[in-house]
Amino acid sequence: MSAYAVGLLSDLRWGPDIVTYLQRIDASLEPFDGAFLVHGTRAEVKEGVFDGDCIIIRFPSMEQARAWYDSPTYAALIPLRTQHAKSTVFLLDGVAEPNYRAESLLGKLGVSV
Repeated sequence: MSAYAVGLLSDLRWGPDIVTYLQRIDASLEPFDGAFLVHGTRAEVKEGVFDGDCIIIRFPSMEQARAWYDSPTYAALIPLRTQHAKSTVFLLDGVAEPNYRAESLLGKLGVSV
């Protein structure tokens, strides 16, 4: 099952560290089969408030997503980002079933309808 790394960045201050981060992050993803799904675009906010950037990276599994984030290569890049932006980063599993439907969650939660 695919897993995703999601980054929410705001107050990004461009400079040499961010340039270096962008130049090196692709190489950090390669050993873990990570691929950008969303990068370099602004969200069209329909509800709530979000004025930053959203990044989504897909991995083949949660194990590979964790291994990438915890790798020495990526660990060396984290300060280049965190010292120049406010950020929230999280990992999450995708849905397992190819034809997943939202109501499937009710059964998993033991909710009878």
